[in-house]
Amino acid sequence: MTESEFNDLVDDTLDRIEEILDDAETDIDVQLGGGILTIICENRTQLIFTRQAPVKQLWLATKSGGFHFDYDSEQESWVLDSDGQQLAPFFAKAFSEQAGESLEFDLTGI
Repeated sequence: MTESEFNDLVDDTLDRIEEILDDAETDIDVQLGGGILTIICENRTQLIFTRQAPVKQLWLATKSGGFHFDYDSEQESWVLDSDGQQLAPFFAKAFSEQAGESLEFDLTGI
């Protein structure tokens, strides 16, 4: 994957997550800029996605830890580098645990 392709995938993923959060009727604040998506929950905790171009990963920081995702072109999905979990269900669970709200994150087709 070229750096340009990687950046496009990250941009598309972060844009989709922002769109889902914006469309939800929640009190979640979302800030996107410079390859960083910051999600500020009602309880003031944060979930932060960052682009890691040198290693071509998408990183997620939560209050329970940091997680690194690689893009799997066969699955057309970001997968956790430690065990292969797909980003969408992993993030939905992390979001629910941290924000106290349930949302589905459909990231197919990215």
